[in-house]
Amino acid sequence: MREEIVHRGAEVVKYSLAYINPRICGPYNGRVLGYDNSHGQHHRHSMGKVSSVDFAGYEALLDRFEREVKELWRHEDEQGS
Repeated sequence: MREEIVHRGAEVVKYSLAYINPRICGPYNGRVLGYDNSHGQHHRHSMGKVSSVDFAGYEALLDRFEREVKELWRHEDEQGS
C-alpha cells in the first residue's frame, strides 16, 4: 500500500492512496485499487476503471480505502492469490 499526502496547515490539499499488487493487476502498473484528487477531482481507480467519488473528508476516504483493501486481501486469501 502507498499513501502520499500534501497538507496546507491541517487541510489535506492533495492525496494519493494505492494498493499495488502486480500479480493481480499487472497491466495497470500493479494498481489494484486507488484514490486520488489529481486533475482537480476526487476519483477511484479499480482494476483500470476510473470513477468519480463523493469526498466527505480525507479521514473518511482513508477509512473507505482501508476497508476495501482488507476485503481484497480477504478475497485474495480465499482464492490463494
